[in-house]
Amino acid sequence: MQLHVINTGFFKLDGGAMFGVVPKTIWQKTNPADAHNLCTWAMRCLLIEDGGKLILIDNGIGSKQSHDFFKHYYLHGEDTLTGSLQACGYSENDVTDMFLTHLHFDHCGGGVKKEGDRLQLVFKNAVYWSNEAHWQWATQPNAREKASFLKENIFPMQESGHLKFINEKDSRSPFNDIEIFYASGHTDKMMIPKIRYKGYTLCYMADLLPSVGHIPLPYVMGYDTRPLLTLEEKEKFLKEAAANNYILFLEHDPVNECCTVKETERGVRLDRTFSLKEIL
Repeated sequence: MQLHVINTGFFKLDGGAMFGVVPKTIWQKTNPADAHNLCTWAMRCLLIEDGGKLILIDNGIGSKQSHDFFKHYYLHGEDTLTGSLQACGYSENDVTDMFLTHLHFDHCGGGVKKEGDRLQLVFKNAVYWSNEAHWQWATQPNAREKASFLKENIFPMQESGHLKFINEKDSRSPFNDIEIFYASGHTDKMMIPKIRYKGYTLCYMADLLPSVGHIPLPYVMGYDTRPLLTLEEKEKFLKEAAANNYILFLEHDPVNECCTVKETERGVRLDRTFSLKEIL
């Protein structure tokens, strides 16, 4: 097995929304905001080479939305999904499996493109993996999340015949050496892959832990649909991570690719940060 970081660029979101009830005077120490109270966030994906499989976890925001849509998110940076894949020696056509932690636009928008007036899969040879409970949640969205579940990102997977569901009732995945932790505080049945790699367990944290600044338990996003459940899920997961020295791969942290955590008198806190290359 080989792992590759796939950077797809940066975007901006409101700092208050990203940290919920935590005051700006505290969160801005780790995630400084601009004059409009916006913080920069990464869209960092993970590519897994495993035998004949080439598995991509999440795919960023994509480029098919209108200017009116993108103007709210201030996309920037030189990295792109295509360019990052090419830097690893691959193209979109080589991806065999597109694993989607959840279907919010900044996690799945890069999986569908617009050609003329038609929507096409970017990874035309890949199976697109979700789970049935989250699919139902995303395709029949509540008013709170409706703006995050864009039909043009979601339905082409099903209409193409490339969509498959993972059984959300257990921790198994379709892949060797990958288990799944299901978290429903942010959105229903978000999937957190736990990858066994070179004696480590590497966890792709998606929106359960967007950045190192979110490690303290009360630092819960305003976007979460069930914040008290997020508290429980974070506490359970981070205690397990500290006890077992898990490597936490951070999708949205603008600076840090990976971290570990440790138990302290104040609860679980950051241990150290490092790049994925340091364990390859």
